[in-house]
Amino acid sequence: MGNPTMWFEVAATDREAMKGFYSGLFDWKLNDMEAMPYTGVDTGGEGIPGGIGQAPEGNGGHVTFYVEVDDVAASLSKAETLGGSTVMPPMEIPSGEIALFADPEGHVVGLMRMDRAG
Repeated sequence: MGNPTMWFEVAATDREAMKGFYSGLFDWKLNDMEAMPYTGVDTGGEGIPGGIGQAPEGNGGHVTFYVEVDDVAASLSKAETLGGSTVMPPMEIPSGEIALFADPEGHVVGLMRMDRAG
């Protein structure tokens, strides 16, 4: 089996407004994180989980999906050899590691390695 799409993210220019919009539209349960301006999205057990975060200053909002991989750096390198480009190099997060690349047409896609307990 290939690598699964396992997370989505809405980067919003107005995070609070987008939280209200998506929770109202889809009945998603939202959980604000204490350590950062980020909100986890619980879709009720159907589909993949996600989050709503603040878009970087000066950037418009966007939606990104993340694909789970075993080695973020190796997958990022492979994307580059296939014509993609690095948007964000590998970065450690509390649950593993992430990176972003743009495909040859400029679509931004995330890579994620999850730390598994046990």
